[in-house]
Amino acid sequence: MGPPGLGKTMLAVGLGLKAIDAGYSVCYERMVNLVDILDNAPYQKISKYRLAKLKKSQVIIIDEIGYTPITKEEANRFFSFISELYERSSLIFTTNKRIDEWAEVMGDPVLTAALLDRILENALCFSLRGQSYRLKDKTLRKEEKEPVKE
Repeated sequence: MGPPGLGKTMLAVGLGLKAIDAGYSVCYERMVNLVDILDNAPYQKISKYRLAKLKKSQVIIIDEIGYTPITKEEANRFFSFISELYERSSLIFTTNKRIDEWAEVMGDPVLTAALLDRILENALCFSLRGQSYRLKDKTLRKEEKEPVKE
């Protein structure tokens, strides 16, 4: 977890690639896309297929939790999805929200407590801090273009 631009997605994908190298099946999905898949799986073949693929994976990376709000119904479907995978698959999450802010994202403190209970039981949590690499690069480029005043 941590603010944007610190490499959370890069670290998650790197862990996913290491898992693939070790012979594990891995799926990656941004939270906004996962919510869409969960919403549409009963109605669309492609979403149903993708959901089945996610559920069969040994490692699932869910990126960008908290960047976009979700409805209570979407949070319920997400909870059901995570509950189904609980102790069956390894999960990697990236988020810009602290754990105590997830209830705000999910819209239901009781559901969030149950969700976090499952997620955090055997979890390793990493909190990244610092300046965005994207913004740092932009600042460096700007400084390089400015003429030196004497």
